[in-house]
Amino acid sequence: MKPKPILKISVDVIMTAVLLLLMAYSLVGESAHEWLGVGIFVLFILHHILNVRWSKSLFKGKYTPYRIAQTAAAALVMLAMIGSMISGVLLSRTVFAFIGSRPFQAQAQTLHMLCAYWGFALLSLHLGLHWSNITNMAGRFFKKSSAVRKWTIRIIGLLIAVYGIYAFIKRNFAGYMLLQIHFVFFDLDEPLILYLLDYIAVMGAFVCAGHYLALLLKKMRKN
Repeated sequence: MKPKPILKISVDVIMTAVLLLLMAYSLVGESAHEWLGVGIFVLFILHHILNVRWSKSLFKGKYTPYRIAQTAAAALVMLAMIGSMISGVLLSRTVFAFIGSRPFQAQAQTLHMLCAYWGFALLSLHLGLHWSNITNMAGRFFKKSSAVRKWTIRIIGLLIAVYGIYAFIKRNFAGYMLLQIHFVFFDLDEPLILYLLDYIAVMGAFVCAGHYLALLLKKMRKN
């Protein structure tokens, strides 16, 4: 595999890991959370630089149902990232502490939580919409295709997605996304790894939803 695709995959993997750690705000610490926030914003910009060809083609060609969904998801992710960064700067006590007095703290808190949870869901969905490309690149590492390997991965993926739905309910995701709950509550005695595993499963559920949505939309185009 060429260096550029490897770099793209590396950036996306690191960005995904950072996103998961960002969701564990109180468990990683406030200062670490802020620096991770700066890190994911830098990675997000790098991601777009590496995929500049996609950006240049936005106003070219025909928009199929799949391309519309893909573009809409990317646009919403960008809005969530911008909202997270602006609200994060307003709430910062470490990285941007030099700014001094900042207004709209309550509004920034609400916006930050809203963008964080919607951003997590949308980024996971966005990943799912591109999942076929990811699996095709991963398949290059194997010399021969294997039905057993393919079905094993599918079954594991579906099991993760099913548990992810349970974790979505257990962690009150809908409450945060719909602003029914205005503050994120953390059990500080809970091991970080258990918290992250639940969020990985929730991510898996959204990835799975995005993947099968992509297959459905591509099938609609063929029909």
